[in-house]
Amino acid sequence: MGNNNKEEENKTNDVAASDEFEKLLAKDDIKIPQVGEIVKGVIVTASKSEVKMDINGVLMGIIRGPELYNEVEEFANLKSGDEIEAAVIDAENENGELELSFRLVGQEKAWEKLHAALKDKTTIKVKIVDANKGGLLSRYGQIDGFLPVSQLAPDNYPRIAGGDKSRILEKLKSFVGQEFEVAVITLNEEENKIIFSEKDVWNKKQRPALDKYRVGMPVDGKITAITNFGVFVSFGENIEGLIHISELAWQRIDSPNDMYQVGDDISVEIISIDGAKVFLSAKRLLKDPWLEASAKYQIGQVVSGEILKINPFGLFVKLDEEIHGLAHVSQLNLGAKDKLSELYQSGEIKNFEVVSISPSEHRLGLKLASDGAKVSKSAKSSKEKNTKSDESDKEDKEKVKVEKKTKVDKSEKATKKDK
Repeated sequence: MGNNNKEEENKTNDVAASDEFEKLLAKDDIKIPQVGEIVKGVIVTASKSEVKMDINGVLMGIIRGPELYNEVEEFANLKSGDEIEAAVIDAENENGELELSFRLVGQEKAWEKLHAALKDKTTIKVKIVDANKGGLLSRYGQIDGFLPVSQLAPDNYPRIAGGDKSRILEKLKSFVGQEFEVAVITLNEEENKIIFSEKDVWNKKQRPALDKYRVGMPVDGKITAITNFGVFVSFGENIEGLIHISELAWQRIDSPNDMYQVGDDISVEIISIDGAKVFLSAKRLLKDPWLEASAKYQIGQVVSGEILKINPFGLFVKLDEEIHGLAHVSQLNLGAKDKLSELYQSGEIKNFEVVSISPSEHRLGLKLASDGAKVSKSAKSSKEKNTKSDESDKEDKEKVKVEKKTKVDKSEKATKKDK
């Protein structure tokens, strides 16, 4: 009987306490937070495993496990007394506490910062977490985005000779764990699509250094990378430009590696500045050998040439060190079943007849000379003259470089005078 009275008394006390709590909430106009709401509180205790928060002196909240979220700086080093926001994920857990999350708030703040970075064109730092052949998986907070290979700064762009995909991927994977400063160039929160650019940040920093350079200026630099499409050159204040393979020399080149090595010093001319992209030319500081091609070779002349390369459409033929011609397949007297690769070999010397010449377009057409045809005397004397003029050609190249520099110096002086 005594026990029954005690149980009734406890129930009465619980109801009274509950009523008192409800009255307290009503009196202070305090609302119980609902799932999804953001609440502000003061840290009571903080450890690596859980954080407890006091909410308005009335409620206690707890953050634990993955919801701790230390990817954002303001959640990383919390201590007692700190005021912080958290999201409600359960209005009452097994201990009667609010179950809270820093992760949801952190992600919301991260999205806000990403939108601001896109709108204001400001930079952010992302962590590289993985790589594939297309680029780098990059993380801002716990939000994943992508940094394509094409959007890497020149220093990090994987310039691999021959374009070996396995070596390119190896280079990209070496960035995992590093932080990159990037700009946001594409942002779609609904599709969870974010594209970053390191190149845009690099371009912005390079712009002031480029202001002192103009198209037509000669500069001296150092080769930093060689690819199958050209050579990268560093000059000035860490400015980098590209010499396309077609601008390396007046004659045809199969591979830039045949001419240069990384670390070589080189003199070039600026031929284009597009934003922060700089395009250079090495051959424009050299005398164009095609200017005298008409004096060396004439239509109908029989010349001796070395086959450089065999293509399905014909033979590339070296007439001298600087003039190369093309013997089109239609000019090689082939039979119906004949194959160029079976009839000719690279390095083979053959006699050809000049059928066309266009110095302005750097083109010279050839056809296979008839049996018994002899090399024209004018061609022989021309080649002898070429051999004797090797030294003078070198002098001419140096003179051209000096003349170019003199013109630029005068132009700069005139500009300063006008100012």
